[in-house]
Amino acid sequence: MHILIIGAAGMVGRKLTNRLVADAQLGEAPITRLTLHDVIEPARVEASFTMETRASDFSAAGEAKRLLADKPDLIFHLAAIVSGEAEDDFDKGYRINLNGTWSLFEEIRALNRASAGAYKPRVVFTSSTGVFGGPYPPRIMDEFLQAPLTSYGTQKAIGELLLADYTRKGFFDGIGIRLPTICVRPGKPNKAASGFFSSIIREPLAGLEAVLPVSEDVRHWHASPRSAVGFLVHAATIDGDAVGPRRTLTMPGVSCTVAEQIEALRKIAGDAVVARIRREPDEKIIRIVDGWPRDFDARRALSLGFKAESNFEDIIRIHIADELRG
Repeated sequence: MHILIIGAAGMVGRKLTNRLVADAQLGEAPITRLTLHDVIEPARVEASFTMETRASDFSAAGEAKRLLADKPDLIFHLAAIVSGEAEDDFDKGYRINLNGTWSLFEEIRALNRASAGAYKPRVVFTSSTGVFGGPYPPRIMDEFLQAPLTSYGTQKAIGELLLADYTRKGFFDGIGIRLPTICVRPGKPNKAASGFFSSIIREPLAGLEAVLPVSEDVRHWHASPRSAVGFLVHAATIDGDAVGPRRTLTMPGVSCTVAEQIEALRKIAGDAVVARIRREPDEKIIRIVDGWPRDFDARRALSLGFKAESNFEDIIRIHIADELRG
């Protein structure tokens, strides 16, 4: 099996790479080649199979054709301009999140047609709960209307529709997963408006001050990086017929308020750690977060075998185990 990861230099891409290297197979198929791509050169990892890295803007003319020249069997499409940056830079968000995705899908379609349908890879597309917009019910069911209130959510919603249509036409076998906010993200903050959900845990645990830009009654939907990788691996091997024509699923997660996050941190690490959180309201972030959903009933994904944490304390403990050596 030849696997291509687009967006491999990001946090989830790096962890997915490590998982694939450790397993050396996906389902029953041994991995023979792994191609890592991002706008910056992804880090190489020692592996028992062939590995190559590439750096380019995948939305640029001709890049999709070069990436797919060797016809990978499985494509993880993780590349995206994140929510806050997509809102600040309208052109860049649409160029990467929409035009890049469409170019990739179109090149797969061209290869499919040139091979008389013989080339039909599995495509795993990472979407977002940002595809939904208010007003929201207390819990969002799988049938809830997609009506995004941000540019990022709009771009992801269009990607979901393209994925379903290209799959329906038989050009590829697509599975979309709407990721919860991945928390606690290791490393430095990115430009996502949701970054504070991780920073109010990550920085205090590292002995640093963290800024909380929203009120503590804000409720949101979370899963750990470990779960995110599990979602991707399961999506790569799941039976497409069992998924049916609605190709994108909302992943399971933990719904909790910021106050509940902080109390979970207090229970695990104590008052001195929690005291490193400083309240500093940010109107821009408040406006963006106000347009996000808060809780989901992910029974469809659960019935298909996707799994996540059941409480936020588990999410913190996973961060401590995986990133802070316990």
